[in-house]
Amino acid sequence: MAYTIHVKDYEMHTAQPESFGLTTYTSHITVRAANRLWLLDRAADLEQLWEAMTANPSDYDDERLPYWTELWPASVALANWLTIKKNDICGNRCLDMGCGLGLTTMVAQSLGAYMLAMDYEFEAVSFTKHNAITNELTPPLCICMDWRKPAVQRGSLYRIWGGDIMYEKRFVLPVLHFLEHALTKDGLAWLAEPGRTVYDSFLSALQHCGWQGRPVYQEIVKPLYAQPVPVTVKVWELCRR
Repeated sequence: MAYTIHVKDYEMHTAQPESFGLTTYTSHITVRAANRLWLLDRAADLEQLWEAMTANPSDYDDERLPYWTELWPASVALANWLTIKKNDICGNRCLDMGCGLGLTTMVAQSLGAYMLAMDYEFEAVSFTKHNAITNELTPPLCICMDWRKPAVQRGSLYRIWGGDIMYEKRFVLPVLHFLEHALTKDGLAWLAEPGRTVYDSFLSALQHCGWQGRPVYQEIVKPLYAQPVPVTVKVWELCRR
């Protein structure tokens, strides 16, 4: 599905308040992370995206659902963790797995990382580039890629991260195999998760695949949409044993 994206005036965006407690889907959102306000454009019509999924059986069967167009609490916490790790990522090649709207890609790029933004959906990488321009950054290098079929050089990335990317058990082993392929020997991965039960399977799989993980950061994030309680996000650091 194709979209026409129009770059809007940056100063007009900055006048918008931070987006919290939304009750309806909006095509423009703002979020504070890494000590500044980020302005994110996204698909104008969520219902249109869902209709496109159900209208194309091949996409729908593959569960190519439009999760990329939402800003998940895990991404906000991960962005703040990257700020803490500024000296670690600055000047190094890093990959954002499932870049979505581009928040953590932009944060890392603003901190001096050499970024590759990756997503399964072409529309996601398009909006990542667009949002970088909106936030007065150079558009990052982007790739539309299935992590089951790595299209990056083996051992080429120093840090890899993803926000709430493993929401199904079937993703656990492919993600670990991708990390094994793409990370440098001394590389680390950071995965932010909001307490989904699938992470029990993930932690169990680590020891069988030659990895070890430890929690390194936790944050309570106010949700984008109205709900009774905020979301507690934990960031896990993975390294080879």
